[in-house]
Amino acid sequence: MIQITNLQKAYAGTTVLDITDLTIERGEVFGLVGNNGAGKTTLFSLILDLIRATRGIVFINEIPVAKSEEWKAITGAYIDETFTIGYLTPDEYFNFIGELRGLNANDIAGFLANFKDFFNNEILGKKKFIRDLSKGNQKKVGVIGAFMGNPELVVLDEPFANLDPTSQFQLRTIIKKIAAQDGKTFLVSSHDLDHVTDVCSRIVILQKGVVIRDVQKTSSTLAELEEFFTE
Repeated sequence: MIQITNLQKAYAGTTVLDITDLTIERGEVFGLVGNNGAGKTTLFSLILDLIRATRGIVFINEIPVAKSEEWKAITGAYIDETFTIGYLTPDEYFNFIGELRGLNANDIAGFLANFKDFFNNEILGKKKFIRDLSKGNQKKVGVIGAFMGNPELVVLDEPFANLDPTSQFQLRTIIKKIAAQDGKTFLVSSHDLDHVTDVCSRIVILQKGVVIRDVQKTSSTLAELEEFFTE
């Protein structure tokens, strides 16, 4: 699904990401953890062609992301609030994204109905601009927008941040349910080790832009991660 080769990003001569080889298979729920400055957002930004690599290449379905936009049709993502359109209401935003994904009004309404509990009657039909929502509700709009159109690949950077505890657990259930659909691939970063070990089947630790550990989840993974970050 994703192939990364000799990928490096440097700013003013300082290397912030350096990954020789990384493959993410179709159907994996790939978790990325690391302290602030580890390079998590940089890696996701390179995968999504939001920034250009100093060297190296990223392929999605054998398509070089920096040289073609064909991969965008199968990819949904939410990195931060810039992925939404602040001067739209959530209803307008979902309609906009839905139309881009080839959905009609009934399709959009049916899709959004799946997230009624997650929205908690605070998102739809309120005639409130996205930029005026709470940080948590802005996050909900962006994350659910990333799921629209049934993408094969979904990239979420810190999706649990700013959500209240109930919404965090609801989102865990949503991700696991969607990921269970055939062929769905997820990339999820989080500072919360419990969330990432719950939803992800494989977890990579980044430290100063370098992959330190790459493991398949087992019953002891959470304890191992906690031990690593408390050493």
